[in-house]
Amino acid sequence: MASLKGLHLEAHIMGEEVRALPDHPLVAPSVRAVAATFDCAHDDESRSLFRVRSSLSGEEINRFTHLHQSKEDLITKVLMQRYCGNVTCCCFQRCVGLDAANAVFSVTYECDQEHGTGYHRRFREYWARVQSEDLVVDGAMTDPKGDRGKRPRDQADPDLYLRVVARQSDGVVVRGAKLHQTGMLNSHEIIVMPTISMRQGEEDWAICFALPTNTKGIRYVYGRQASDTRKLEDPNLDVGNVRFGGQEVMTVFEDVFVPEKRIFLNGEVDESGKLVERFAAYHRQSYGGCKVGVGDVLIGATALIARMNGVEGASHIRDKLVEMIHLNETMFSAGIACSALGHQTLAGNYEIDMLLANVCKLSVTRFPYELARLATDIAGGLLGTMPSAKDLEDPVTGPYIRKYLAAAEGVQVTDRMKVLRLIENLVAGAGAVGYLIESMHGAGPPAAQRIMIGRQADLEGKINLAKRLLGIP
Repeated sequence: MASLKGLHLEAHIMGEEVRALPDHPLVAPSVRAVAATFDCAHDDESRSLFRVRSSLSGEEINRFTHLHQSKEDLITKVLMQRYCGNVTCCCFQRCVGLDAANAVFSVTYECDQEHGTGYHRRFREYWARVQSEDLVVDGAMTDPKGDRGKRPRDQADPDLYLRVVARQSDGVVVRGAKLHQTGMLNSHEIIVMPTISMRQGEEDWAICFALPTNTKGIRYVYGRQASDTRKLEDPNLDVGNVRFGGQEVMTVFEDVFVPEKRIFLNGEVDESGKLVERFAAYHRQSYGGCKVGVGDVLIGATALIARMNGVEGASHIRDKLVEMIHLNETMFSAGIACSALGHQTLAGNYEIDMLLANVCKLSVTRFPYELARLATDIAGGLLGTMPSAKDLEDPVTGPYIRKYLAAAEGVQVTDRMKVLRLIENLVAGAGAVGYLIESMHGAGPPAAQRIMIGRQADLEGKINLAKRLLGIP
């Protein structure tokens, strides 16, 4: 938290320029969520899950900065992410930098082999510092894209894909924007990557680099979330998740200088597609951990409200809870499976099975929505009609609320309201941004996973299996 304050970042939040960002009530919950990834590396219960030996320095580091060295590392990553989801019940914002680093590490190695560049050494030196200082890194891939039917160079405004606008002897100048940047204002560094596979003639858009978040010329606009102004209220019961939260930011690069030593791809269009696919696959694996961890909390809250309502013994309630568990564990299984079938890259780090990583993420685009539907069903209509925390404290209305919102014997009305607000937060409030919208569009929307599954599923091989069985030549 102190390191974030030391960056002196500024952002526009709801029409105002804000400088003391970590203390702003809309930002502070997301800061605490990232801080939890540091706490977990020191807590006795979880430190072994969050600590690992660096392949670069041999020193013990936070696993959120690790370059995966085995299938076991890939599996442990998913377990760690599920644990973080359990602790914070929101997006804890560090996965994207980890996924970007592992993709850039292998692609720079292969680019050097193909083009004689020196990117891989640069990146190793850069990432060794990230590990030693335990920095939070934002992975920035998604461009605005403008007219999706046109290539970057055919856009009416070429800045709708981030690009190089000037080349100098000691670096480049870039202009553009990256949207949907999760946790950007809680990060020390940014790794920028191209958002699609570039073609000949699009060299200026085939750029990958890293910069500190407080670099001159980078501007930030904070994103809105449903019911986010509840974070400004006192008492805070209506927030739902009173401790933690997520964060999304529009990040604008207004003629920003990038030193040569921080550039890891610069015009090599044939390598851009690799980078996009590998980052996306790592990030799609991540969803088999983080969203499952949040799902655990949603399932627990749903079971708890059923108990508070006195219906936990009803067969249809038990069936719905089992269905929620089944969907959640199915997502987790895919995250573990793509890790267990991972393989070593030419650079030496480990990469997940891309087909199963895309299967994992495609499941995540659907199942959390079904969990949310079932949770809404079980929780009841009070989820959308409950009086406010201020009415609960009001001397006139408070006694009525305590009288008429009573449920099962021994259940405190305030506790029942807390559970309902947590469920509301995840299915319709600020938490739904990280749990539902991010599940749909983070790491690419469903169409992107379907395209990759179609490419990687070896359909011709399956046809040949049928032919061989039937004796068809």
